[in-house]
Amino acid sequence: MSEKKTTVSEHLVELRSRILKSIIFLIVSFIFCYFFSETIYNFLVDPYAQAVKDDGTNRRLIFTALHETFLTYLKLAFFSAFFISCPLILIQVWKFIAPGLYKDEKLALFPFLAATPVLFLLGGMLVYYLIMPLAIKFFLSFETISTNGSLPIQLEAKVNEYLSLVMRLILAFGISFQLPVFLTLLAKVGFITSDYLKTRRKYVVIIIFSMAALLTPPDPITQIGLALPLLLLYEISIYTVKLVEKK
Repeated sequence: MSEKKTTVSEHLVELRSRILKSIIFLIVSFIFCYFFSETIYNFLVDPYAQAVKDDGTNRRLIFTALHETFLTYLKLAFFSAFFISCPLILIQVWKFIAPGLYKDEKLALFPFLAATPVLFLLGGMLVYYLIMPLAIKFFLSFETISTNGSLPIQLEAKVNEYLSLVMRLILAFGISFQLPVFLTLLAKVGFITSDYLKTRRKYVVIIIFSMAALLTPPDPITQIGLALPLLLLYEISIYTVKLVEKK
């Protein structure tokens, strides 16, 4: 008995259905997150609040345009909606491509789709719980007090700029943490080998530190904080590629 073949038009209809579902997920998540945007704001501001709570200074976040806080809440809602919808979107991707795969191909691909949101979450947690507190204390160390008639230098962070920095770092770390998935997939299709990764290690170190300098603010805390985990993930990737080669 021959298997039923799917036509190109049926594939396009299925693709449109999956895209529409993903967009609906994103819109519903955006509306939900907007209602809780103030809670999300307080959560993302907490590293700053914890870093400055004992310095004896009356700290605050300011905005300099009437619409700035409103637009910031919109960005927060969209960012959070993307974060929440990412696993659901990956499920739609899986449901679209899975029918065209053999059983062994499904077993081989599914761990990569499962690892993607987990690694992204780990990157975001590293930013929130370690990198941001250290970076904030580093930047605050450049404040000065008033001496001999000179004016003090004191930080008055803008709401939009602070939250944009946090969201950019979370995205940068989350995407960068996909390195093992990317390299293992390349090994799976035969583009690279573990020996290839080993021999290019010294070049990769330079590339990783260059990428960290481009993706993070110009300070050593965030740059080293991104580069060192990436180097560790690269070494883990060599091990996962070896496992792929054995199979």
